[in-house]
Amino acid sequence: MIRKGMKLYSILFGACPKCHQESMYSVKNPYILTDTLKINENCSHCGTKYRIEPSFFYGSMYVSYAVGIAFAVAAFIISYVIIESSITTAFISIVLTLVGFFPIIMRLSRNIWINIFMKYDKSLVKK
Repeated sequence: MIRKGMKLYSILFGACPKCHQESMYSVKNPYILTDTLKINENCSHCGTKYRIEPSFFYGSMYVSYAVGIAFAVAAFIISYVIIESSITTAFISIVLTLVGFFPIIMRLSRNIWINIFMKYDKSLVKK
């Protein structure tokens, strides 16, 4: 069970890495492509600044590569190993998976990257 207070909660839901009370993104739907990476400046609940420094999220490109590889491997295993399709069909499924999940991969990568540098602070949560 994933709940507030766990890093996985912030990574999967894009919540503030410090208080987990609100989304870091101004638009929750990652498939609105013009707004996929629009991030709030600060958390309105705890005041955490999301852009720690200029170009902070450039590091998430390296995480994005690893997350993309994980999605591609999963697509290959599902299509080639489990469904037993041809190698050509497996390749097409990998491409379609990466294109279809691109906005999610980008957001997940940013969420992972910021959670490497910030941790949950339970004292920021009002009881």
